[in-house]
Amino acid sequence: MAKNNKNKLIAPFLKWVGGKRQLLPKIIEHLPKNIRELRYFEPFIGGGAVLFHLQPENAVINDFNKELVNVYNVVKNNLSDLIYDLKRHKNTSEYFYHIRGLDRTDEFLNLSEVQRASRIIYLNKTCFNGLYRVNNAGEFNAPFGRYKNPNIVNEPTLKAVNKFLNKNNTLINCGDYSDVLEAVDENSFVYLDPPYHPISENSNFTGYVQGGWDMIDQIRLREVCDTLNEKGTKFLLSNSSSQFIKDQYDKYIITTVKATRAINSNGSDRGEIDEVLIRNYE
Repeated sequence: MAKNNKNKLIAPFLKWVGGKRQLLPKIIEHLPKNIRELRYFEPFIGGGAVLFHLQPENAVINDFNKELVNVYNVVKNNLSDLIYDLKRHKNTSEYFYHIRGLDRTDEFLNLSEVQRASRIIYLNKTCFNGLYRVNNAGEFNAPFGRYKNPNIVNEPTLKAVNKFLNKNNTLINCGDYSDVLEAVDENSFVYLDPPYHPISENSNFTGYVQGGWDMIDQIRLREVCDTLNEKGTKFLLSNSSSQFIKDQYDKYIITTVKATRAINSNGSDRGEIDEVLIRNYE
């Protein structure tokens, strides 16, 4: 699946809600022993921390967020123009709110794929908490972060990711997660990192997906996991340590792990919390 000589520069270039960088050691610990022999599927790619750590030779990645998937495609196919466009951005409040507000105007429809990708990376690097968040209309609504020297143009990482995406057989999709999983078989491995089920009202953050996720979505995902299991496909799933989630997956192996929560509307609810890793293999 992946070679041992990994490039450490290949890493997430976007800060994404629920990013798995700090949970990586636990995830790696629970991967299948034959992971390098399996085709890798990640249908909720987000910031891509697990993908970029594993660096598989054959992978299918997907996300429902069109703007995010466009960024991956532009990094893969048009990096030089993207870097050129990123260098023109300004770290000022007035400029930030102008760029943020483009998706509320007809001007947004005229942006090229490169300009749209550049806008997302710029907003991600300069908005408060580096938090990609949209309202119910799908409009970016995180405020200006007021950082002194944000790393808007991370050229070494962008170039390394570009090389990785082009050197390996990495298919990039945009759509419903279940569609890309129709192609899996017993020689596949699926890592699932969906929007988490809330353990409290304060933690219910699904603002990176227009419309959000609810219990029905979580039940449907568990049904998809049941189908994967019937196919003989190995899967590993991350979610909150809520009783609802543990009940849904009670026939699988559930491991509780500690994670640091960075985003919560209630400051006292931040810090180390329990999450679960769920798998269908020993």
